[in-house]
Amino acid sequence: MEINLNVNGEIRDLVAEPDALLIDTLRETLGLTGSKKGCATGDCGACTVLLDGRPVTSCLVLTATAQDKEIVTIEGLAGESGLHPVQQGFVDFGAAQCGYCTPGMIMMSTALLTEEAHPTEDQIRDGLSGNLCRCTGYGSIISAVNTAALMMAEDEQ
Repeated sequence: MEINLNVNGEIRDLVAEPDALLIDTLRETLGLTGSKKGCATGDCGACTVLLDGRPVTSCLVLTATAQDKEIVTIEGLAGESGLHPVQQGFVDFGAAQCGYCTPGMIMMSTALLTEEAHPTEDQIRDGLSGNLCRCTGYGSIISAVNTAALMMAEDEQ
């Protein structure tokens, strides 16, 4: 079936099977390999993307249902002026070790900071609860999100 997807602000025309998953379409058809295919059951969060501004595990989303919606992947998060504050926070705090969970963590953190500009540590932990990291122990990730929140607040002023 023919589908038009708005991915990272660009309309992409493609052909996909009716049962094609968004993660596979992003990675295999569009070459956007930043989102990782982890568990394929929606439990690890490595494939998280923003769909109309809300985080979704793209391994559970049919490509066809994403038509007419705005999809933002990790590749589309940075702007012309550089890395998104969440991405920069992850760099500054070494919040990525193996890097497998990092794209999903960053996308989930971005969605969290859109909803809650000044989250508490408990809100950050709760917001990231659907994303699994086996390397960092989460301390550096929480610091990165806190720093990103401060950077974003400064940008608004």
